[in-house]
Amino acid sequence: MNNENTNTPAVFLRRRGKIRVRKYKNPERPHLKFYISFREAGRTRRMFFETEKQAKAEADFRNREREQSGVEHAEFPTAWRVMAQNAMEQLKPFNKTIDDATRHYVAYLKATERSCTAEDLVDQLLKAKKSDGVGELQLYNLKSRLGYFADQFDGRLVATITTREIDDWLRSLEVGPQTRNHYRSALLSAFNFARRAGYAVENPVEGSGKAKVISGPPGILSVDQAASLLVNAAAPILPYFAIGLFSGLRRKEIERLDWSEIDFESNLIEVKAAKAKTAQRRLVKIEPNLREWLLPHRQHKGPVTPKQEAFLELFHSARRDAGITEWPDNALRHSFASYHLAHFKNAASTALELGHYNASITFAHYRELVKPKEATRYWKLKPVGRSRKIVPLVAR
Repeated sequence: MNNENTNTPAVFLRRRGKIRVRKYKNPERPHLKFYISFREAGRTRRMFFETEKQAKAEADFRNREREQSGVEHAEFPTAWRVMAQNAMEQLKPFNKTIDDATRHYVAYLKATERSCTAEDLVDQLLKAKKSDGVGELQLYNLKSRLGYFADQFDGRLVATITTREIDDWLRSLEVGPQTRNHYRSALLSAFNFARRAGYAVENPVEGSGKAKVISGPPGILSVDQAASLLVNAAAPILPYFAIGLFSGLRRKEIERLDWSEIDFESNLIEVKAAKAKTAQRRLVKIEPNLREWLLPHRQHKGPVTPKQEAFLELFHSARRDAGITEWPDNALRHSFASYHLAHFKNAASTALELGHYNASITFAHYRELVKPKEATRYWKLKPVGRSRKIVPLVAR
C-alpha cells in the first residue's frame, strides 16, 4: 500500500461521492495494482494497494466513516481527530473546550513574547509606586522584599513563573508567618501590576498559600526604646518620631502633615480629611511632652517629615543608634495607643485621638498591653536642654 497527494481536477470533482476502488498501472511500480481517491485536510489524496481486497477494505472503512460522521469529519486527518479527542477528554473535568484552551494558550504565548524579567518588573513597579505618591518607608519595604524575589528568579520571564514556584519560594524564607505573608502581599501587588501591563496572563500568587498567623497583641516600643529613639534621632526627623509616639497619627498622616496644621496656640494638630485614611477631618490633642519635643523645631509652614531622599537614611540611622533591632509593625501608633489607654484610662478618648469609630475596638486591642507605671514614665518623656536627655529615665 502507498499513498500520494494530488490536486487533479477530475479527482477533486469526485470528492463528495462514494469512494471506489480503481485499477492502477505504472511500469515504475508494477507491484501496485489498485488505488482509492478521497479528500483529507482540504486536499485530495490517493492510497495504493497491491491487492483489490486491501483496497476494498480501506474504501469500505472510509465510506462507513463518512456515513456515520459526515464528509467533513472523514476529511479531517486521523491524527488530528485523535489529538482533538484526547484534548476534549482532558478538558472535560474543568468544563472547558478546545476553543477555551486555545484562547488561553495563545494569550500565554503573546504575554510571554512581551513579558519582562523579574528584576525588570520590580524596577518598574517601584517607579510606578513612587510616581503614585507611595511613602518612602513603604517603598523601602517593597524594594527589600521584592529584591529577594528578583534575585531568586534572576533572568526568568514573569509570565513563566508558576504558583508552585511561588509557594516553594515563600516557604523557603526563614521568617515568621506574618513576615512571610508580607512577602506574599508584596508579590501579589507585583504580579497584579504585571497582569495590567500585559507581562503575564494571570497572577500566580493568588493561588499560593498564606501562612497561618496566631493573633497576638500589637507590637510596641518599650519606654526605654522610645526614649533612646528620641535621643538618637537627628533634628530633621525628630518631629516625625515625636508626633508618632505622642499623638498616634498614622504613618501617612504624618508624612502628609504640614507645620501650618500644628496649632501651638490651641495645642491641636489638624488632620485634614484629604490627608486622613478615613477621609474624615479630626483634631488631635498636643500633650505637654509632645509640645516640648516640637517647639525647638517649630516652623510656620512646610512639611514636617524630611524629603523622601533623606527620610529612610535618617529613620534607619536613628533606629540603629537606638539599638532597636526588631521594629514592630506600625510601632509608633501602636505604642501611643497602648500607653495612652493605660495612662488616661479612657477608651473613648484614645479612640478619638486615633480616629477610630468604635471605642470598643480600641479597648479590645490595646487594653493591658502595658502597666500603669510604665505608662506614667512614657508620658513624662521630655527633652532637657540641647542634649535632649530624658527626664523620667534618671529616676524611676
